[in-house]
Amino acid sequence: MTVSVVQFGGSNCDRDAVRALRHLGIDAERVWHEDGLPAEPDGIVLPGGFSYGDYLRAGAMAARAPVMAEVREAAEAGVPVLGVCNGAQIGSESGLTPGAFTTNASARFQCEPVHLRVERADTPWTAAYDEGDTIEVPIAHGEGRFEIEVDAHDELVAEDRVLFRYCDEAGNVTEEANPNGSTDNVAGVLGERETVAVLMPHPERATLPDVATSTDGAGVLRAFA
Repeated sequence: MTVSVVQFGGSNCDRDAVRALRHLGIDAERVWHEDGLPAEPDGIVLPGGFSYGDYLRAGAMAARAPVMAEVREAAEAGVPVLGVCNGAQIGSESGLTPGAFTTNASARFQCEPVHLRVERADTPWTAAYDEGDTIEVPIAHGEGRFEIEVDAHDELVAEDRVLFRYCDEAGNVTEEANPNGSTDNVAGVLGERETVAVLMPHPERATLPDVATSTDGAGVLRAFA
């Protein structure tokens, strides 16, 4: 399997994603968005950064790049697609997943470790964990607050499509543990297919033992193995 890490102007976590995947023994290559995807992509990562300088809204312009039509087509065919941070914003803006990401409740950029509770362990992205596990990964965003209309949120919960929620170290989902004001402490969600997921925290920054204080994020990336 070769994972295509889509690079837009302003992406800054594409190299991190490639390095983390290769560390796990997963072949990965950066793909410039204008060049399009390989004919038969094995996996796709929409990485973090500030695509198009976050003009208009974070992820809004990249979501309308021609390559995203290819990403959506691949997702519909069952190709694993993961959006991280800005990639999550692109994923939601392009309709891969429900909801939207907007300005943090603090109205400032936040870069810090957070704890996440694994809400499901029966998906490709969480198979390395047990349901209820607490993992530590970093966030780095100014527009990471997950927002969703009430009816859509109820549907999301009813369909069991919440992957991770922000929690404290003991696994308690509390308002104090919510770093950005996300609705229902949601940190990551599934698309209509379980092979599509977006999350605001950075698993690739919690994978390499020589540069990270936690390697808890490796389990997410192992979905591509």
